[in-house]
Amino acid sequence: MKVRAIYDLSVTIEPGMATWPTNPEVVLNQEWTYEKDGYKEEMYSSSTHTGTHFDAPIHMFKEGQSVDQLDLRMLVSEGYCIRPKFSGTEIHLDDIKKVWNENYDGKTILINTGWDKKRSKSEEWQYKFPGLAEDTIDFFGEKKIKLIGIDTLGIEAADHTTFPVHIGLEKYGITFIEDMRNLDQLQAGKPYLVAALPLKLKGASGSMCRTVAIEL
Repeated sequence: MKVRAIYDLSVTIEPGMATWPTNPEVVLNQEWTYEKDGYKEEMYSSSTHTGTHFDAPIHMFKEGQSVDQLDLRMLVSEGYCIRPKFSGTEIHLDDIKKVWNENYDGKTILINTGWDKKRSKSEEWQYKFPGLAEDTIDFFGEKKIKLIGIDTLGIEAADHTTFPVHIGLEKYGITFIEDMRNLDQLQAGKPYLVAALPLKLKGASGSMCRTVAIEL
């Protein structure tokens, strides 16, 4: 198998990084040292929804799967990047339909908004990010999409405090990856092998994941 290129779609996790506003700060401390212990090792803590991370169906839907139950065939699968044009903070069904191709049905979909370029501890990035509108939920369900990625802090716009898109998608069994980066490096409409592997955390609603797009 010839690999032409590998694109890193993950945020670097580090102390002081921007996260969901109510989440705890990342702690990454060196606790074991070469000088004292003969090796280097760290202690780490954060929310499981930190940086580029999975939202498993159980996050909002009590009967849904947790991250350790996700199908590996979905976590490593064919995927496509789309760049819908939208106004305001919501990506509506008509915006998605304008860039949709039947080849996308049943595949992983990565939504490039460009919001990752604004990444910072700013009111704009943390509280005003765009996302999917409610009218897209049934469309993705009917198209048999199992995994959606987006380069914003949430799958729906920041001003939706009751999380209707989270709940709607997860009822369809759709998993999503939030806070992605570098989707602008992918060619829209081109197939990639997308590998997105969360930590195998028993019963967890989410997990950080190293996500890459592989060009074959």
